[in-house]
Amino acid sequence: MKTQAPPKHSKILILDFGSQYTQVIGRRIRELQVYSEIVRFDTSADTIAREQPNGIILSGGPASVYENGAPQIDPKIFSLGIPVLGICYGLMQMAHHLGGQVRYTGRREYGAGTLDVTNESQLFDGLGAQVDVWNSHGDEVTALPSGFRVAARTSGSPFAAVEDPQRRLYGLQFHPEVAHTPRGREILQNFVYHICHCTMDWTMGSFIDDACERVRAQVGDNKVVLGLSGGVDSSVVAALLHKAIGDQLTCIFVNNGLLRAREEEVVQRVFGENFHIKLKYVDASERFLNNLRGIVEPEEKRKVIGNEFIKVFEDAIVDLAKPDHGSPSNNHQFKFLAQGTLYPDVIESIAIGGNPAHVIKSHHNVGGLPEKMHFELVEPVRQLFKDEVRQAGLQLGLPKEIVYRQPFPGPGLAVRILGEVTPERLRILRDADTIVQSEMEASDWYYRVWQSFAVLLPVQTVGVMGDQRTYDYTIALRIVESQDGMTADWVRLPYELLARISNRIVNEVKGVNRVVLDISTKPPSTIEWE
Repeated sequence: MKTQAPPKHSKILILDFGSQYTQVIGRRIRELQVYSEIVRFDTSADTIAREQPNGIILSGGPASVYENGAPQIDPKIFSLGIPVLGICYGLMQMAHHLGGQVRYTGRREYGAGTLDVTNESQLFDGLGAQVDVWNSHGDEVTALPSGFRVAARTSGSPFAAVEDPQRRLYGLQFHPEVAHTPRGREILQNFVYHICHCTMDWTMGSFIDDACERVRAQVGDNKVVLGLSGGVDSSVVAALLHKAIGDQLTCIFVNNGLLRAREEEVVQRVFGENFHIKLKYVDASERFLNNLRGIVEPEEKRKVIGNEFIKVFEDAIVDLAKPDHGSPSNNHQFKFLAQGTLYPDVIESIAIGGNPAHVIKSHHNVGGLPEKMHFELVEPVRQLFKDEVRQAGLQLGLPKEIVYRQPFPGPGLAVRILGEVTPERLRILRDADTIVQSEMEASDWYYRVWQSFAVLLPVQTVGVMGDQRTYDYTIALRIVESQDGMTADWVRLPYELLARISNRIVNEVKGVNRVVLDISTKPPSTIEWE
């Protein structure tokens, strides 16, 4: 089956030199409805020329350009005729390779500053004579390359913004992408629209249409299988693939016995009854709970659950591959496995900037299907950030309860029960967590936080109920706000709401007589307890 290639859209390439803000730059460009893509700092000029981007942004970074081993750009990039904007370290790269001078002057600039615009630069069109900005640098440019001129300065930096309009090269000492530069969006807008001449063609509707075309071209007439968890990512992938290839898609939903209350009902109703997607439901709860018996160490729990998931998934695919009369048939084989890989996963996997993160614990999502299954991967949302995935879900008609549901770990409630996972402990935690969710939704707080859930502690304490002494479990409440899960702070919920949650759990959940609130941040703590 031959399909036309998706149309070419405007594109900004971002070369990542290891800045903590690189993903923020990418998101800011996409908020302007222009497609952005993050690539390694050492991507060659030839490769970039083939990509034909409308513009290039060089990110910040922690290194000093004059040090041995510092990440360096291919200087031919400056001769491609493509507009370039260097931000902080990106500016230093520009000056360093084009004949300017960069050094550490002893004058560090961190935090808020005021930018004095000194000429009619296109970058600052419509912003006036002074702009509040956010600085974060120790090195600075002390001599400009030939052809460059000053566009703006701060009290601490005479070269806070520089440009060579003839070659369309621009550099900023400050960070326009962060919220602390209030009019930074307008600076990026001027670069993207007026200097790079991008059009606003990155919309969720256009992405969905392009993604469907790509999936049809990749898959042809073959069958695709997807492990559906009920979470946002796999749900959006299911809806997108169903739009693209219809009944060529089959979803497998595995009940591992570690799900939230009524999870299996919601998934089957939304995808089976509403979307009419082929859905195989596998109740493997007994298998998982038997394998978890006696295990208390968190990483071992995760491995047991992950390994069992693979076995259950394999068994389900073998079963699906059998025609009605019993033996396997090539007409029923699945060639493709769909996954909900997101753009931040892609960025991290290629270790941009050469700073791979330490493994704190196994990833929350259960995956890692064995090579012997010989699947080709379909990853239709690998270009999207999390907020864009939610936008796609709404555009595809998924209900709000799916699209805006809070993150849930792949190992499920097993990593919210400290110690051994037993049917009784699962019952206690599930009942307590149901109360947390219902009260958060009723008070309109559920969609205002990143995550809100209950944790069952292996701690029993003395209590009094009526005239009787109790010796029951403790529930911890974990309610956090976050942008991306990398950092988090505990949410200051109204005392009345906390009191209502606590009273209901103690009075309605048999086996609990105490509720505590986790008020730790990430870091040093993690969001999940295991």
